[in-house]
Amino acid sequence: MPISNARSDAPDFDHPNGKVPLDPGLSQTYYGQVRRIINKDGTFNVRRTGAGLRNLNIYQYLLVISWTRFLGIIIAGFFVVNSVFAVLYLITGIHHLSGADTGTMLDSFFSAFFFSAETFTTVGYGNISPSGLASNMVAALEAAMGLMSFALAAALLFGRFSRPHAKLVYSEQAVIAPYQGGRGLMFRVVNKRSNLLLELEARVLLMTVEKADHGLKRVYRKLDLERFAVDFLPLTWTIVHPIDRNSPLFGMDDNSLAPLQAEILLQIRGFDDTFNQWVHSRYSYRFDEIVWGARFLPAFHVDERGETVVDVDRISVLETVELPAAGDEGHGSATEGQDEVLETGNRKQP
Repeated sequence: MPISNARSDAPDFDHPNGKVPLDPGLSQTYYGQVRRIINKDGTFNVRRTGAGLRNLNIYQYLLVISWTRFLGIIIAGFFVVNSVFAVLYLITGIHHLSGADTGTMLDSFFSAFFFSAETFTTVGYGNISPSGLASNMVAALEAAMGLMSFALAAALLFGRFSRPHAKLVYSEQAVIAPYQGGRGLMFRVVNKRSNLLLELEARVLLMTVEKADHGLKRVYRKLDLERFAVDFLPLTWTIVHPIDRNSPLFGMDDNSLAPLQAEILLQIRGFDDTFNQWVHSRYSYRFDEIVWGARFLPAFHVDERGETVVDVDRISVLETVELPAAGDEGHGSATEGQDEVLETGNRKQP
């Protein structure tokens, strides 16, 4: 089924003339089917080649990788450096390390390795000490490297801990649910941390692959939201795109999006009150991650002490519902959809 072009003439991203096709920077050119545009961790599904090691910013790389990989690199580097210096001590002669075990070659290596670790960390227990010019020069070089390495490691740790980034959790699936007598595309988000996020804004795009004059091309359409912003995010936020006559999804069913390789692209930004900086978060839903005829169940409740308890594990819990017929666009009563309104708390009107 062809996608609706009801909003194809609307200005895109406030462009001065409103005629340039919307392209958020992901290219309209279609080179082949991709797994997805935005990965589940919020990174873009892009792999760079040909940049060379000269363009690799090691400091930036160590700041943005996962904690598991970061700690693995630090520990591996520690063992590699000390192993290299242990070999250098063996080359200069194990007998120049007073107090070292000179039994077997393995005993000598371990003695040199642990002496290297003590020198590198400036611990210096005193059981082993260098003697002779060559071994003292190696020890002096290692001590200098140790001081610089720990200074760099401290800077990296501080940078990683002080770097602000949003820890938003998104529902595993988006849903097409009843909304004000018609239908609505909905997905849910919650702040996994206890810090306060303010002035949150959401932008949602629909990416499809459609026929063009010379083959296929990617087409991006902005999806209007029930409310594009909220003042606070202490609870969950159900982001709703009403499927009315102005929606690109109007008249579609659960078999319409797969041929278009459709993907919902979502970007949220908010002000982190802890770090006093703006933070951003990205996510996407492929066509096969959209459940038709379902709605989200509440993810919070009020306990016996009168406190609101948010259960992050329930953010993706759904129940099956019956959808109005495709194409219905009733407006419903004022109470319909109030679960979504209550979830967000204090919302900013668009």
